[in-house]
Amino acid sequence: MTLELSEYRYHTNLTDARLGTRVTYVTDDWFAEANRMLNPAPPEWKEGVYDDNGKWMDGWESRRKRHSGFDYAIIKLGTPGFIDAFDIDTQYFTGNYPPSASVEACFSPESEPDADTQWTKILADSSLQGDSHNLFQCLNPEQPWTHLKLNIFPDGGVARFRSYGRPYKDWQAHSGSELTDLVSVLNGGRAIACSDEHYGTISNLLNPGRGVNMGDGWETARRRTPGYDWVIIALGHPGKVEEILLDTCHFKGNFPDSCSIQAAFVEGGADDQLPAQSLYWAELLPSQKLTMDSEHHFRAELKDIGRISHIRLNIFPDGGVSRIRVLGTIGQ
Repeated sequence: MTLELSEYRYHTNLTDARLGTRVTYVTDDWFAEANRMLNPAPPEWKEGVYDDNGKWMDGWESRRKRHSGFDYAIIKLGTPGFIDAFDIDTQYFTGNYPPSASVEACFSPESEPDADTQWTKILADSSLQGDSHNLFQCLNPEQPWTHLKLNIFPDGGVARFRSYGRPYKDWQAHSGSELTDLVSVLNGGRAIACSDEHYGTISNLLNPGRGVNMGDGWETARRRTPGYDWVIIALGHPGKVEEILLDTCHFKGNFPDSCSIQAAFVEGGADDQLPAQSLYWAELLPSQKLTMDSEHHFRAELKDIGRISHIRLNIFPDGGVSRIRVLGTIGQ
């Protein structure tokens, strides 16, 4: 079966450095430092740029191997998660990409892997193409993992390593009264659908921290027809909302004039049915004016509509939002 990148557009990339994912061990990264392959931005080509070790490459690149064996990198996920698919992206690696690769994984939330760690192969040895997205399905999509081992045979370069899936959180160990950001990607929040995302993707809304620039948020095209823009987000766990934070960080001449939020407790149905259903969800936050480059806190303005599982953020008429936080409790 041929996989398409568009199938994983709204999956979480668990090997995104913005989530805290990092390389904890690598056999060799002589030409290009291994953590570069976790950069969420597309790889770059710098014509004529060299450093002390050779041509500068945007990714992980090991030396040419002159003995038996292969290179590998151990990656600690910023949040444990279930993995559906991998993208081993070799963009700009043409005569120096690995001919094949595999992926192993373990679940070790309390400690780093060691010599006694039992690794499970979740991607069998697979042929790669140079200067390409190499998409593969994960062999164990229903088991959560904390660490991955990317093996390349025998050596070479990988521009980006992306692992598309869903964050895992042990909600049984979570206090029902603790105030939690229920839409954070680290807590399993998912951006599902939107009216437009011309300049920035909706998944950015749920990332940790404040946006690093205007591109690290959700921004729509300028609206030239009547109406408004919207995004639908699934909470990581149903809960009762106590506070909402909406951040227009870096959006100055292009922030929305105002916003409102609708919400509902959704039982059953597919994600693609939600845009039509959401038109009739209850109002959680009445229309509120917004300002540029600011954090907006809403607490007293919220309506008590009970436990919810999804929200619909409406922005009028268009513009950019950096982050949204939905603070609430999961207790019954």
